[in-house]
Amino acid sequence: MTDRVRITVFDTSLRDGEQSPGCSMNQQEKLRLAHQLDRLGVDVIEAGFPIASEGDFEAVRAISAVVRRPIIAALARACRPDIERAWQALEGAARPRIHVFLATSDIHLQYKLRMTRDECLAQARDAVRFAKSLCDDVEFSPEDATRTDPDFLCRVLDAVVEAGASTLNIPDTVGYTMPTEFGDLIATIRRRVRGIEKVTISAHCHNDLGLAVANTLAAIAAGARQVECTINGIGERAGNASLEEIVMAMRVRPDRYPYETSVVGEHLFAASQLLSEITGVPVQPNKAITGRNAFAHEAGIHQDGVLKNPLTYEIMTPQSVGVPDSTLVLGKHSGRHALAMRCEQLGYQFDRRALDDIYRRFVRLADEIKHVEDHHLLELIRDTHKPTASASPMIERIPAAFAAAANAGSHEPPLKPLVFPAAENAAGLPVSIPADHHEQEDYLWGV
Repeated sequence: MTDRVRITVFDTSLRDGEQSPGCSMNQQEKLRLAHQLDRLGVDVIEAGFPIASEGDFEAVRAISAVVRRPIIAALARACRPDIERAWQALEGAARPRIHVFLATSDIHLQYKLRMTRDECLAQARDAVRFAKSLCDDVEFSPEDATRTDPDFLCRVLDAVVEAGASTLNIPDTVGYTMPTEFGDLIATIRRRVRGIEKVTISAHCHNDLGLAVANTLAAIAAGARQVECTINGIGERAGNASLEEIVMAMRVRPDRYPYETSVVGEHLFAASQLLSEITGVPVQPNKAITGRNAFAHEAGIHQDGVLKNPLTYEIMTPQSVGVPDSTLVLGKHSGRHALAMRCEQLGYQFDRRALDDIYRRFVRLADEIKHVEDHHLLELIRDTHKPTASASPMIERIPAAFAAAANAGSHEPPLKPLVFPAAENAAGLPVSIPADHHEQEDYLWGV
């Protein structure tokens, strides 16, 4: 069996990601995240844009000095001052890369750069040649490539390959392209650019239409072998392609994407949480892979399946991305199995009649407060049944802290989410899930 094709993961959280409103980082914060990206196993860290500010320059230089395994890249416009400044910041890196970019679409050439196509081609070629004289590893990006005339794009790429570029990055700068269209563009570049077999084709997609990850995967399928992405998909406007989504899409579906990366999946959640802590920008709850709801289940039909076998509703384990465990959220869509499980974990086991009584009251309560936490459930048990009469304490009494929270109507954060497969009672003994003829009732709740 042949080895899988390897995809280079180029993380630009510290450069393009930092351009997201509210996500700027100081030097120490960039260093912390760079170390986490190193632990995560990314191949390239784009550490910043040195000409942009003294702070960015110093951050790139500091990262270059201490993060030694991955390639450290610095961004530069296609002009000598930018390239010289990038190289000054990178000189101490074990594996430096200068990343040169120049817009190539007619709309950018006419309105932003005010230059002709021929002037653009000459500037791109000369900039790459100069960067190559300083650094052996040079990447070139034709900004707004997906809105550039394909014939002209290929002419520019021909010129920069001849000038020494070792990576050609194709950016969907404004998130304009569609997956099949982007795949076709990558295929066209592979077919028409001279010397393409000696360089790496890269994809850098933005998420303005919500297609950044889909477009990146289409590029991989068409022959791209580097992906440019960010943790949590942060970046300008709607953000960049999400690193964790790209990596896990290939890992979960090797039948469609038979590729591998060096990313250590178990560190994805930690990287996501660290970035959120540094920037103060929370991860949206329903964010794929790293959102707090990514492995949470509330619907009764889902909870029932997951309690029997997590594979019924989870296509990857939470541990594979560094999430400690799945959670079953107690809400109005929850079924009796999930409610019974949580009661048992809190130290109570009810017969069917008593559980039905609690379940009816639980659903009414969940309609009012959305999520039922432990202290809510304990108070409901106390008000519905006398524990000594209707419930059997399992091995030991409810811990005093739990009882105090219930009696006080505490609104502290939940003591413990409903985690599986920890199907244990308060004493740590295994709890079985009874199968009876009523279990189908859990399927009344939505999918």
